Amino acid sequence: MFDFSVVTKWFDALLRQTCGLSNFWAVLIECVIVGLIVLTLYALIAMFMIYFERKVCAFFQCRLGPMRVGKWGIFQVVADVVKMLIKEIFGVDRSDKFLYTLAPFLTIIASVGTFSFLPWNKGAVVLDFNVGVFMVTAISSIGVLGVILSGWGSNNKYSVVSAMRGAVQMISYEISLGLCMVTAVILCGSMQLSDIIGVQTGPWRWLIIQGHIPVIIAFLIFLIAGNAEANRGPFDLAEAESELTAGYHTEYSGMGFGYFYLAEYLNLVVISGLAATIFLGGWAPLNIGISGFDTVMNYIPGFVWFAAKTLLVIWVLMWARWTFPRLRIDQILTLEWKYLMPCMLLTLTVMTACVALGLTL
Repeated sequence: MFDFSVVTKWFDALLRQTCGLSNFWAVLIECVIVGLIVLTLYALIAMFMIYFERKVCAFFQCRLGPMRVGKWGIFQVVADVVKMLIKEIFGVDRSDKFLYTLAPFLTIIASVGTFSFLPWNKGAVVLDFNVGVFMVTAISSIGVLGVILSGWGSNNKYSVVSAMRGAVQMISYEISLGLCMVTAVILCGSMQLSDIIGVQTGPWRWLIIQGHIPVIIAFLIFLIAGNAEANRGPFDLAEAESELTAGYHTEYSGMGFGYFYLAEYLNLVVISGLAATIFLGGWAPLNIGISGFDTVMNYIPGFVWFAAKTLLVIWVLMWARWTFPRLRIDQILTLEWKYLMPCMLLTLTVMTACVALGLTL
């Protein structure tokens, strides 16, 4: 398995020793390059996700999806991006200008921040703190502020109702989401995402296998809570078109709306990437203890494993969106407070007991 830290160390030595740059300038150049890479990946993955969901939706509804702009419609998203970039940005009368303008930036900052924690390959992770799970949870909670401020700052009663729905849903499901990750942390003994993947390297070492039933339950609840956290169907009541038009971003146009649109799709990637990292081994290959098979699996690059696992989870969540009807607000909150959270508290207790008694693989 190739370690990308070899490349990063070589580039750092190139700047410091060959080019003779001081520590300040070397770190500054490295940060700028990493930032550009993250933003480029963010934009490209968002464009792919938009096209991918349109095709998945068309598949489930027995349609073709976009087919006109480019072969198989592959340039339809490019045309939409160009249209959004040149679209006029209008203001809203009697709105809170500062909050109205700030909300999309808070949403996109939270999305990019959590996206930066995804470990794509061994040695290829931008942010890898020893409290990584805690940091992901903390940064993702900033997105709730963007939802609330967008509704309040728009001075639109439909946007306010939508923002309240979205905020109460996201805050509620963050509890189950956090408990799922704490269950994995207890089993792995570390909050650092690279350490969590390290625990899962080896034959039959993916957490969903070695953690038995408690981790399987945590994985399923993580998918449900993550879907709700990203405001995706069937938990998209905040954007119910028949009731609230476009929801909390009704009054936004141009890239103001574009930021919300991008964040929604990238939040799906982040949730799926975290699920793949914590429960499915991340970039770790599937090893089963047979030397020939394991050797072939180890030749597959880590970023391919990570992308394949993430795409699999994304497809499952899209399948759920285009299969189940939208839930009412009372059903959404009942599911969380009466079923998912008590179930996760019990699962967390069982996992703690299993680790204390040494009952895991």
